[in-house]
Amino acid sequence: MDDAQKEIVERPKILEDQPLTNSNGVVQQTPEELVARAIAPVKKEYLRPPPARPSSTTQKDGVSDTNDKASVQSSLVKEKKSKRQLKRERRQEQKSARNICPVIAKTGDISACSYNEKCRFSHDLEAFKAQRPDDLEGECPFFKSERSCPYGWACRFSSTHIDGVPDGNLNSLKKCSEINGLKKDVQKLLWKNKKCFPKADAKLKDLGLLGPAKSKKKNLEDEEGEKSDLNNHHCPDGNGSCEVTHHPVTKIECFAEASQEADGDGEFESDVLRPSKKPKSTSEENCALSEAQNEGLSDIGQTLGANCNQAEPGDESEFIPPEADRSLKLHPREKMLIDFREKLYLAPLTTVGNLPFRRVCKVLGADVTCGEMAMCTNLLQGQASEWALLRRHSSEDLFGVQICGAYPDTVARTVELIEQECTVDFIDINMGCPIDIVVNKGAGSALLTKPMRMKSIIEVASGIVDKPITVKVRIGYFEGKSRIDSLIADIGCWGASAITIHGRSRQQRYSKLADWEYIYQCARKSPNNLQVLGNGDVFSFLDWNIHKAECPELSSCMVARGALIKPWIFTEIKEQRHWDISSGERLRIMKDFVHFGLEHWGSDTKGVETTRRFLLEWLSYTSRYIPVGLLDVVPQRLNWRSPFYFGRDDLETLMVSDSAADWIRISEMLLGKVPDGFTFAPKHKSNAYDRAENG
Repeated sequence: MDDAQKEIVERPKILEDQPLTNSNGVVQQTPEELVARAIAPVKKEYLRPPPARPSSTTQKDGVSDTNDKASVQSSLVKEKKSKRQLKRERRQEQKSARNICPVIAKTGDISACSYNEKCRFSHDLEAFKAQRPDDLEGECPFFKSERSCPYGWACRFSSTHIDGVPDGNLNSLKKCSEINGLKKDVQKLLWKNKKCFPKADAKLKDLGLLGPAKSKKKNLEDEEGEKSDLNNHHCPDGNGSCEVTHHPVTKIECFAEASQEADGDGEFESDVLRPSKKPKSTSEENCALSEAQNEGLSDIGQTLGANCNQAEPGDESEFIPPEADRSLKLHPREKMLIDFREKLYLAPLTTVGNLPFRRVCKVLGADVTCGEMAMCTNLLQGQASEWALLRRHSSEDLFGVQICGAYPDTVARTVELIEQECTVDFIDINMGCPIDIVVNKGAGSALLTKPMRMKSIIEVASGIVDKPITVKVRIGYFEGKSRIDSLIADIGCWGASAITIHGRSRQQRYSKLADWEYIYQCARKSPNNLQVLGNGDVFSFLDWNIHKAECPELSSCMVARGALIKPWIFTEIKEQRHWDISSGERLRIMKDFVHFGLEHWGSDTKGVETTRRFLLEWLSYTSRYIPVGLLDVVPQRLNWRSPFYFGRDDLETLMVSDSAADWIRISEMLLGKVPDGFTFAPKHKSNAYDRAENG
């Protein structure tokens, strides 16, 4: 979970004990005094008095009305529905005319669906046309592309289609400009827990992280089977490949799959095993490979990358090149590395950092993008919603994915799976997420208190793939304890090629300013093979320049909340200027987001409402931006609280509002009227941050 996502500070109101304005709304403090109090120094002519508060009588009446409504609602006892009844209602809803079969909607032919009467969607095209909502203004997002619209009659822009419903491939629902989708056959194997991870298991075994077997009998059977398999040079399926993969594997790995399938309970033995606090590793705690590692890799490398029925390993006439033998891991200094120096890095942002938002930031100047944080356990279960976080657009030329796991085995298998199924430039491991639900599972910031487990996770991940492994951390778990500077030299030796340090502790969350002096200290301590990136409160090109000037050892700065509030920060940094962006220019950026969203989530009713929801999540951040032309002191700081003020025009006044009703009005300007009964509350307003133990 990224640093920008869980800040819950609402747009602050005027402090009651020290009023900033008199009865006429005139500011009484100087800009310097306002800045000292962390209040935005908005020019006097744009200030407005705070809205009048309701009287005590009105408040009491409102409370009584609320209590009356609550009592009426409590008196209505809702019937508790069984799971079968809920499932039946969902099926009936799917069969309604609103949910037309995608094949029928695409082709317009009611006989085109191969499922016929067994289809779970409606085939009544005329009834769907009769009740479908009016088309939205504008043209279909797929109009200018070479492909036809994959939603046909269900598209909310169907009136712009040529000749009604255009022809096209029914399999074009997945956009050709997006990659990193999960294949259906692999997903089924993950569902059944039958996917084999030979490289991960081999590396875990090499590092001593697999632990003992479930029982002595099982352990003896494994040892006997392994010896027999090595002597006979025979694979269970006879062709040198595991049944569930298409990659050649060793005899050890083939036997591992056979023993796992014979277990009978559908689980890998290593799934229930967890590393000890001090894992037994055959490698030394330095950057060079030890002699024991070389011996282990050479033993595995004799058979990996070739069929099990090939020539004997001792036959020197057969040579396996490193390109074909993926087990012959490269030395850390021979791996492909990414130079993050001077590159503008958009942080992985949960919920708001989706693919359409990243496309907007790429247009505005971002160099490096990273997908939203994905949980390893969910990826290994084949959850489609989690795999959607790994999607990559063709415009993202330098792209990474961020994963979060608590144990070396889950991270190792996830890394191997991503290497097989995705095209990425680097893999980032989150070890700084402060959210309770993540920390309570032992992942995220919880790893900062367990250096040996951090070591195991980084070592096993970097030993499996050739892609660079990066790490994202906070300065510590508790304030003043578990500091990351004591580990900075070791992290580079464990196999990480870059580390991003957020200048706050887990206990601190998002209170106070980021400690950049401590980030500089870590950057100066880091070894030459480890790039250090700073993160926290970068909100203008001046912030960027100061951090780079004060610490030349710092490779770059990651931009998180600054990009959420004003994504044009990347343009400001590259052009070295404060952009006094107009409301019309901001609206055009939002239109680009909507267009990218309709391409990504779909132009049907479901896709339109999904785009609307993510647009509203983003507007809950952009409303905190104060235009440059309205400030007495430039630039705006992230910790400033804004007074009540007007914009320079009606649209700008609407954009700076902190009311969800005004955000919905902006969404209706771009996506039409909201459905009846529509409500919205931002996800980042979480009460989990109010707990005393979180500081």
